Amino acid sequence: MTSAAVHPVALVEGPPDPELTRIRDLIYQVAGIFHPDNKLRLLNDRCARRMKEREVKTLREYFQCLTVHPSKQAELIALLNEITIGETCFFRNQPQLDALRQIVIPKMLEIKSKLPFRRLRIWSAGCSTGEEPYTLSMLLLEEATGRLKDWTAEILATDLNERSLSHAKNAVYGAYSTRNLSPYYKQKYFAPAGEQLEVQPAPRASVNFNRLNLSDDARMTFMKGLDVIFCCNVLIYFDLASKRRVIQHFYNDLLPHGYLFLGHSESLYGVSDDFRLVHLPGATAYVKAERKQGGGGGV
Repeated sequence: MTSAAVHPVALVEGPPDPELTRIRDLIYQVAGIFHPDNKLRLLNDRCARRMKEREVKTLREYFQCLTVHPSKQAELIALLNEITIGETCFFRNQPQLDALRQIVIPKMLEIKSKLPFRRLRIWSAGCSTGEEPYTLSMLLLEEATGRLKDWTAEILATDLNERSLSHAKNAVYGAYSTRNLSPYYKQKYFAPAGEQLEVQPAPRASVNFNRLNLSDDARMTFMKGLDVIFCCNVLIYFDLASKRRVIQHFYNDLLPHGYLFLGHSESLYGVSDDFRLVHLPGATAYVKAERKQGGGGGV
């Protein structure tokens, strides 16, 4: 067997393979995820995995699997699963979580205390394997006998990656994911599962997992009535136009004075002026601002 047969999509120096570029453009069109030329090797490797699985020899054939084959939708989802593998853990950004519990939740309760329905809704957008929404659920349970007494809490957890969502629903985690857990949280909210830990029923009860493509405008339009959105280390995969679309949806989906948390290295600078940056102890967040007369939308 020749080396070309072993590595059917090996990259060479020079212009990108036009078939790989077509796959890159298809992914951008469907999911808003853009691979610049210097990231095409990563995309090439992900395609190679799927090509081996499908027993396809060339990128041209694989592009047809993604566009004209009867199973094209399933294959596109499988490729997106390869591309969007995330890394996370419980209590990943403690300053954000402290700000949520000590500042944001009290403000939300003050604003909503006169409403007939005492309900908080938080969205973990790009929840990966579930550590973030379960962390949020545990924090809300800690407040259930105090500030949140007589309140209901709902956590919406979405991701593009089906394998990640399956892992999240299974709710069993190893040492790497649980490395930041204090003995208190480990004992109260987890049960041994062999050498791993399983999330107890109480934190799982308030979390609702669903597959959602942040570039799906129709689905995004229905994510309404939210108090807080966490979208950490997700928009780094989007180009500017896709970021603006997603942030516009976040603005529309948040209730007045709702909060948006991004990853610590992410910013809305040059993306949108619909939110007001707020500095919290050890963290930053964005608050939904009232639009100025005449639009004042994203720049």
